[in-house]
Amino acid sequence: MTVVAFLSVAPVVEGSMAGEVAKAVAALEDFDVTYETTPMGTTIEADDVATVFAAAQAAHEAVDGDRVSTFLKIDDKRTKTTTADDKVAAVEGHLGRPARSDPDE
Repeated sequence: MTVVAFLSVAPVVEGSMAGEVAKAVAALEDFDVTYETTPMGTTIEADDVATVFAAAQAAHEAVDGDRVSTFLKIDDKRTKTTTADDKVAAVEGHLGRPARSDPDE
Protein backbone atom coordinates (compact mmCIF):
# COMPACT_ATOMS: atom_id res chain seq x y z
CA MET A 1 0.00 0.00 0.00
CA THR A 2 1.29 3.43 -0.82
CA VAL A 3 -1.31 5.87 0.50
CA VAL A 4 -1.63 6.51 4.23
CA ALA A 5 -4.29 8.93 5.42
CA PHE A 6 -5.68 10.27 8.67
CA LEU A 7 -9.43 10.86 8.77
CA SER A 8 -11.51 12.53 11.44
CA VAL A 9 -15.27 12.85 10.93
CA ALA A 10 -17.36 14.45 13.65
CA PRO A 11 -20.87 15.81 13.85
CA VAL A 12 -21.22 19.13 15.61
CA VAL A 13 -23.46 18.00 18.48
CA GLU A 14 -23.76 18.25 22.22
CA GLY A 15 -22.91 15.11 24.14
CA SER A 16 -21.32 11.96 22.81
CA MET A 17 -20.38 11.69 19.14
CA ALA A 18 -19.55 7.98 19.43
CA GLY A 19 -22.65 6.67 17.67
CA GLU A 20 -22.22 8.95 14.68
CA VAL A 21 -18.46 8.36 14.52
CA ALA A 22 -19.20 4.63 14.48
CA LYS A 23 -21.33 5.18 11.35
CA ALA A 24 -18.39 6.89 9.67
CA VAL A 25 -16.02 4.05 10.59
CA ALA A 26 -18.54 1.42 9.43
CA ALA A 27 -18.73 3.13 6.03
CA LEU A 28 -15.04 2.30 5.48
CA GLU A 29 -15.95 -1.40 5.34
CA ASP A 30 -17.31 -0.91 1.81
CA PHE A 31 -13.86 0.00 0.46
CA ASP A 32 -10.60 -1.83 -0.15
CA VAL A 33 -8.80 -0.13 2.74
CA THR A 34 -7.28 -1.14 6.01
CA TYR A 35 -7.84 1.13 8.97
CA GLU A 36 -7.18 1.63 12.65
CA THR A 37 -9.41 3.83 14.77
CA THR A 38 -7.79 5.87 17.52
CA PRO A 39 -9.26 8.30 20.05
CA MET A 40 -8.64 11.25 17.71
CA GLY A 41 -9.36 9.77 14.27
CA THR A 42 -8.78 6.86 11.95
CA THR A 43 -5.63 5.95 10.02
CA ILE A 44 -6.48 4.54 6.59
CA GLU A 45 -4.23 2.69 4.14
CA ALA A 46 -5.09 2.06 0.48
CA ASP A 47 -3.41 1.26 -2.81
CA ASP A 48 -4.39 4.58 -4.38
CA VAL A 49 -5.56 8.05 -3.47
CA ALA A 50 -8.89 7.67 -5.31
CA THR A 51 -9.87 4.90 -2.91
CA VAL A 52 -8.97 7.09 0.08
CA PHE A 53 -11.06 9.98 -1.26
CA ALA A 54 -14.04 7.70 -1.94
CA ALA A 55 -13.84 6.10 1.51
CA ALA A 56 -13.51 9.50 3.20
CA GLN A 57 -16.52 10.82 1.30
CA ALA A 58 -18.59 7.80 2.31
CA ALA A 59 -17.56 8.23 5.95
CA HIS A 60 -18.46 11.91 5.84
CA GLU A 61 -21.86 11.22 4.27
CA ALA A 62 -22.63 8.41 6.77
CA VAL A 63 -22.80 10.88 9.66
CA ASP A 64 -26.20 12.42 10.41
CA GLY A 65 -26.45 16.00 11.52
CA ASP A 66 -26.99 19.57 10.49
CA ARG A 67 -23.23 20.11 10.50
CA VAL A 68 -20.36 17.65 10.06
CA SER A 69 -16.67 18.49 10.38
CA THR A 70 -14.25 16.30 8.41
CA PHE A 71 -10.46 16.46 8.41
CA LEU A 72 -8.43 14.40 5.90
CA LYS A 73 -4.64 14.33 5.75
CA ILE A 74 -3.03 12.23 3.00
CA ASP A 75 0.54 10.96 2.57
CA ASP A 76 0.74 9.68 -1.02
CA LYS A 77 4.23 8.19 -1.24
CA ARG A 78 4.65 7.57 -4.96
CA THR A 79 8.21 6.32 -5.16
CA LYS A 80 7.96 3.23 -2.96
CA THR A 81 5.50 1.13 -1.02
CA THR A 82 5.23 1.93 2.68
CA THR A 83 2.69 1.35 5.43
CA ALA A 84 1.61 3.18 8.56
CA ASP A 85 3.45 0.54 10.59
CA ASP A 86 6.64 1.25 8.59
CA LYS A 87 6.35 4.93 9.45
CA VAL A 88 5.92 4.23 13.16
CA ALA A 89 8.81 1.76 13.13
CA ALA A 90 11.08 4.36 11.50
CA VAL A 91 10.37 6.87 14.27
CA GLU A 92 10.81 4.26 16.99
CA GLY A 93 14.09 3.23 15.35
CA HIS A 94 15.39 6.77 15.73
CA LEU A 95 14.39 6.56 19.39
CA GLY A 96 16.48 3.41 19.68
CA ARG A 97 13.68 1.03 20.53
CA PRO A 98 11.43 -1.44 18.73
CA ALA A 99 8.06 -0.24 17.47
CA ARG A 100 5.29 -0.61 20.00
CA SER A 101 2.05 -1.94 18.53
CA ASP A 102 0.16 -1.72 21.82
CA PRO A 103 0.39 1.53 23.79
CA ASP A 104 -0.33 -0.41 27.00
CA GLU A 105 2.86 -2.46 26.66
